[in-house]
Parts: sequence; structure tokens; C-alpha cells
Amino acid sequence: MERNVETFIGCDASYEEAKAVIFGAPFDSTTSFRPGARFGPSAIRHESFGIETYSPYQDKDLTDIRVFDSGDLELCFGLPEMALRDIEERTEEILEGGRLPVMLGGEHLVTLGVVRALAARCPDMHILHFDAHADLRDDYLGARLSHACVMRRCHELLGDGRIHQFGIRSGDREEFRFAAAGHTNLYPFDFQKFPETAQMLADKKVPVYVTIDLDCLDPSCFPGTGTPEAGGVSFNDLLSVIRRLPSLHIVGADINELAPMLDPSGTSTAMACKVLRELLLAIVAKTE
Repeated sequence: MERNVETFIGCDASYEEAKAVIFGAPFDSTTSFRPGARFGPSAIRHESFGIETYSPYQDKDLTDIRVFDSGDLELCFGLPEMALRDIEERTEEILEGGRLPVMLGGEHLVTLGVVRALAARCPDMHILHFDAHADLRDDYLGARLSHACVMRRCHELLGDGRIHQFGIRSGDREEFRFAAAGHTNLYPFDFQKFPETAQMLADKKVPVYVTIDLDCLDPSCFPGTGTPEAGGVSFNDLLSVIRRLPSLHIVGADINELAPMLDPSGTSTAMACKVLRELLLAIVAKTE
């Protein structure tokens, strides 16, 4: 792999020295409402130079860690399974090199490709899922590979009690019944139950994957997403979650569902950049 020409700010380490690898998955072929998330990864990189590498929230700096930005995958828009296979292969390559994969979506279906690769190596893995939508449909309009079904497909890989969902405020009745039957741990509307979940995962010392659908944020502060849902959390709410991640055994992460052209003000892209900065600083070990 070679470093991307335009990298996320502060993520210009060589592959050899990196502890984590960023890659983009610009795919939105199964988007159920407004498309555009395929342009999220490149927008995040381009606009990242409007923020600082230093985080006053964590008193950490991106220049203190070593992250390699490998750029965006070239994915087949019309064939979700082919796109997922390419994402899985890139993740396997990163894991084989002993590095932490951090993916930029794209629609939320792209998470399945990373989870497939990690589940094969970490059969006891748990997922922390932050989202407005349950994503637990068995199919959406007959398609089982859809961003509306991604957590259902992940459940099929991991089994009951391994997916912990926060901020959920949208889904059909069957999705909520599926979760209530004990298949997932779904905590609606906010992140209040997150601290006790984080403590449980820390005590168990299990591998944890983090997936952040940015539409968990309220559309008043993050309108640039394909399926906005009123009643979301604030940036500070999401930051409080991210700041607890260093206590966990994180094996990978992603952020997804930024559709930059749906927010002409650029506020959503700027916020996505800040979320990514805070996420990297929380989960990538400081280089001594």
C-alpha cells in the first residue's frame, strides 16, 4: 500500500511505522433515502485541514500517534457483495500487518465487510453501535444486503448479546421486537446506558469494534446525512462516549453516512472531521 496523496490531517505516517490504517469505502448503492455518502471519505480528508491536530478535549495531538492513510478503495457500486469482499480483503491486509483498521464510509452497509474480517480472527468480539436506526431488518425491499440490514447481518456472524446499540430512535416494529427478544442490547434515544456497558466490556477484556453512524447526531447540528432523524444526540454526547474508549480493547472502528452535499454550509463535514480526530486519538496508542 502507498500513502494517499491527500491524507486526513496529521495522518501522514509511513505504513511501516503506523499503528493504524485509515481507508475509505465510498459506497452508497443500497441507500434507502438520499444518496451521497460515497463522497464522505474524500470530503472528510479535504476539509480536515480546517481543524487542528490537537484536541483540547483529550489533551492529545494527532502528531503524537502514527496513522497511515491508504486512501479510498475503488468499489463496484452496483454489486454490494463485491464491494464487501474488497473491504474485507483490505481489512485482512491491515490486520495481517498488525495494525488497527479505521474505515471511513460510505453508507453503513460497508461495516459488514470489516466485521467479517474481524469476526474470523476475534470470535468473541462485541460491537458498539451508535446510530439513529436499528439496522436490524432481515431484508429491505427484498434485499438482505442493505444499510437497513447491516446489524442483522453482523448478528448472524456474532450471535446474541454481542451487539450493543445506542441512540436508536427509528426502525420498524419487528426490529425493536428482534432486539427485545435478547438478540441485541438496544438502548433507545440516548447514550445514558453506555458507561455501564463500557465497564462490562472492560471487565471482560473482550475485543470491541466501534461503528458510528453519524446520523446518531441530531440533524440540527448534523443535517448532511441521507436519513436524518429528529431527536438525536449532541456532539458533546458523542464525545463523552469516545473519551471512554481507551479503557476498552478496540480492534477496529468506522464512521459512516456523511453525505456532504446535503449540507451546503459544510458544518456536517467539519463535525465529521472532529469526530474522526477524537476517535483516532482515543483508540490509537500514543507513539513513544
